[in-house]
Amino acid sequence: MSGFPTIRDLSRERTDRIRPQANGGGIQVLTVNVEDYYQAAVFHRYVQARNWYRFDSRLQANLETTLATLAAHETKATFFVLGWIAEQHPALVRMIVDAGHEVGSRGHLHQPLLSLSKADRFDDLVRSRKTLEDITGNPVRGFRMSDGWLKRADLDFLEEVYDAGYEYDSSLMPRKRDFRDQPHRRFVHQQPVSAGRLLEIPPSTTEIAGGWIPIAGGNYQRQLPDRLMRSAVDRWTTTEASPYVMYFQIWEMDTEQPELSVVGRLSRLRHYRNLDKYRWLLPQYLKAWNFTSIEQHAHLPNSPLSSLVAAKARSVAPKTASDCIPFRIVTDDVPSSPQANDSGNSIAAPLNSGSSQSARVTQKSATLVIPCYNEESSLPYLARTLEHLKNTLSKQYAISVLFVDDCSTDNTRQLLQSLFGTESDVRILHHEQNQGVSAAILTGIAAAETEIVCSMDCDCSYDPHELQQMLPLLTTDVSMVTASPYHRDGGVRNVPGWRLTLSHGLSVMYRMLLRQRLATWTSCFRVYRKSQIMDLPLNESGFLGTAELAAQLSLHKRKIVEHPAVLEVRLFGASKMKTVRTIFSHLRLLGRVACMRFGLASGLKGDR
Repeated sequence: MSGFPTIRDLSRERTDRIRPQANGGGIQVLTVNVEDYYQAAVFHRYVQARNWYRFDSRLQANLETTLATLAAHETKATFFVLGWIAEQHPALVRMIVDAGHEVGSRGHLHQPLLSLSKADRFDDLVRSRKTLEDITGNPVRGFRMSDGWLKRADLDFLEEVYDAGYEYDSSLMPRKRDFRDQPHRRFVHQQPVSAGRLLEIPPSTTEIAGGWIPIAGGNYQRQLPDRLMRSAVDRWTTTEASPYVMYFQIWEMDTEQPELSVVGRLSRLRHYRNLDKYRWLLPQYLKAWNFTSIEQHAHLPNSPLSSLVAAKARSVAPKTASDCIPFRIVTDDVPSSPQANDSGNSIAAPLNSGSSQSARVTQKSATLVIPCYNEESSLPYLARTLEHLKNTLSKQYAISVLFVDDCSTDNTRQLLQSLFGTESDVRILHHEQNQGVSAAILTGIAAAETEIVCSMDCDCSYDPHELQQMLPLLTTDVSMVTASPYHRDGGVRNVPGWRLTLSHGLSVMYRMLLRQRLATWTSCFRVYRKSQIMDLPLNESGFLGTAELAAQLSLHKRKIVEHPAVLEVRLFGASKMKTVRTIFSHLRLLGRVACMRFGLASGLKGDR
């Protein structure tokens, strides 16, 4: 079958493969999107920018693999880099430049720029460009959106790109239904803007089945048949005057990246399917076709990008002082994260760093209990979160951590020891038999050496930093402070609606039965006064135990304070709760609570 490279084609020397065309001597354009695996578009709903520091960064390893692959094939590329990545890992950006590649901008944060205000978009565009220029020492001339592609209705955004100081854009993936009457949008073209012209360099597409199908991106190359893709690329490079523009994400070279369980089946296929394919697919593309960066292609004879050579770097002043000064990070509130070294490892400030001796004396002591059952995939994420949390709380609280491994059957026990075993403020306890999450929490409370005890889920489905607000609520007359997503000021994010309906319904039943104005009864994220917990007659050990504990406090007339919080879907691993079984168990517990509420002796016996 003709139309795609043969084995003999792939083994030829590079000089034999350069086709004399009007697109710059048959040389194509290669672009690379620099992002970590957790910043990929499929995870945007679930991973907030303020939590990026919690993830195990694989940027350096993936970037080194990418650079080594390009070097082995004597290929240069344009690397589009987030400003946030440049700030956190400046040495990695310099590594790109030192290898002879061009650096462009993807904006500051991996976020949907078009959903922001015009001023906020301008801040993001200018901040990322200036950050990259400060690090590389070179003008940053190109931009590519990090979230999605431009459509016809979005073309006015290119005015803002030009005004922010860029000379070319590569954010348009043209679709035929948008640009049927403008087929030139598939190729390198000049985009008129009010103050001049911006060069648009779209990733390449091919005409199939009445539409324009992308043939340029790593995801398309991983998902679609290899012979179809190569045939389309070969047809482009032999017939079109505009260069073939290809791109991929560096995490596509990473077959060992941690797997986030949060996305649906389609998104899972999109991100994880055929990751092992790209390590051998990219070298084959580099062998079959000659590639270079946008910057270097502009200097080739007859290059459609040649206007970039004549363009002079422009310094664009903002129209008003508020347009980009001071810069604003536009996302969910992003707290100051730990400093990061160039290898991507978080470096938290030492506990009580900078605090005086008198500040240490006024600290309150508290124990944080974390039950664990088969949480191997969650523990690295948790470790970075705790590192930052302890540093945040260190001025007011001396926090010790107590893990209770509830007889895990995976590598949780060994990983707990590896991650935390040497820390003086951490203890690790083990159940010899699986007893359930509530039993693990009670084990931790009993073993705690402090009067103030906190508990939280290992998966960080509640933000542990809410303890900054929850701990002060545990005044002398309060027995428990509980996080509450069902509070009028609380919320949930990405949790399936049917689960919320069931959980909220059960909470309403507990509230009505006990006549306690408590919106959430089942949260594991709480702050306890130990002396008010240990004497309660508790029988439930599994997921029901948290509701039973709150019910017993209510029956004993002990004060509970509710703190509004946001509940999010877990990112790693699967939930251990059996939904149907848990519902019927709650109904049984409600019956027992009713018996206790109305003083029926039969209900006082623990019916497990």
